[in-house]
Amino acid sequence: MSNLSIVSIIVTLFISFILPLAFLVGYALRHKKQGIWSAWLLGALGFFVPQILIRFPILTALSQRPGFVAFSQTHILVYGFSLALTAGLFEVVGRYAVARMLKKNLTYRRALAAGLGHGGIEAMIITGLAYISNLVFVVMLQTGGFEATLAQTTAAGGDVTALLASRDALMNTPWAMFLLAGFERLLAMTCHVAMSMLVCYGVHRGKAAPTIFALAMHVCMDSVASISLFIGKGLSQATAYTIIYILLTAFTVLAIVILKTIRARWAAETMQEVPYDSQA
Repeated sequence: MSNLSIVSIIVTLFISFILPLAFLVGYALRHKKQGIWSAWLLGALGFFVPQILIRFPILTALSQRPGFVAFSQTHILVYGFSLALTAGLFEVVGRYAVARMLKKNLTYRRALAAGLGHGGIEAMIITGLAYISNLVFVVMLQTGGFEATLAQTTAAGGDVTALLASRDALMNTPWAMFLLAGFERLLAMTCHVAMSMLVCYGVHRGKAAPTIFALAMHVCMDSVASISLFIGKGLSQATAYTIIYILLTAFTVLAIVILKTIRARWAAETMQEVPYDSQA
C-alpha cells in the first residue's frame, strides 16, 4: 500500500474514534459537575439502542429475503428513501427519549453533550471500528503477517476467499477514499449534534416543531447519502461523490447555524446557566 493510503487510514481512524473521545474528555473536564458524562452516555444510547439493537438487525433479516433484495435493486429511489426515513425515525425517537430523560436538568451544555454522544458513538461504531480493522490489516500486510495467516488458513483447509477479497479491496481503494471517510464523519458528527440540539431544545421549550425539523433534516441528509446507490446506474463514482459531499457540506453549514441560533436563544432564556459571551 502507498504511504498516502496508510496516512489517510490513520487520519480517518483518529477522526472517527479518537476525536469523539477527546471531545468528551475535554468538554467534561471544562464543565465539571454539570452532568456531561451522563448526558454523553445517554446520547450514545440514543443512537445505539434504536439503530444497532433494533433497526440494523431488522435490515439484516430483510436482506436475507430474495424479494426484499430484488425490490432494493429495482426500486432504488424508493429503497433509498425508505432507508433514510427509517433511520431518521428510529434516531429521532432515540433523541426524544434522551431529551425526556434529561428534562429535569436539561441545560444547553448537557444537550450539546448528548449530541456529541449520539454523533460520536455512531462515528466510532460505523467508521472507527472498520478503520481499526483496516489498520490491523495494513500492519499485517506490511509485516508479512497476512501471508503467514493465509498460509496457515490454507494448510488447515480453510477458505481464503474472504481474506483475499479483503486484501484486494484495501489495496485497490484510492487513498482519497480513505480520507473522504474521515471528512464525512466530521460533517456527520456536526449535523448529529445539531439535530440532537434541536430535539433537546424542543423538549426544553415544550414545542414539537424543532423535533419535526430534526427528523426532516435527518431524512434529507440520509437521502443524499443514498445517491451512492446510483453508482454504475447512470452516475459515475466521481460524480456521485461530488454531489454527495457538496450537499453534506451544505447541511453542515446549516447545522452550524442551528447550533449558534439555539445557543443564543437558550442563553437569552437562562443567562445564569449559559452566559452568552461564554464558550460552549
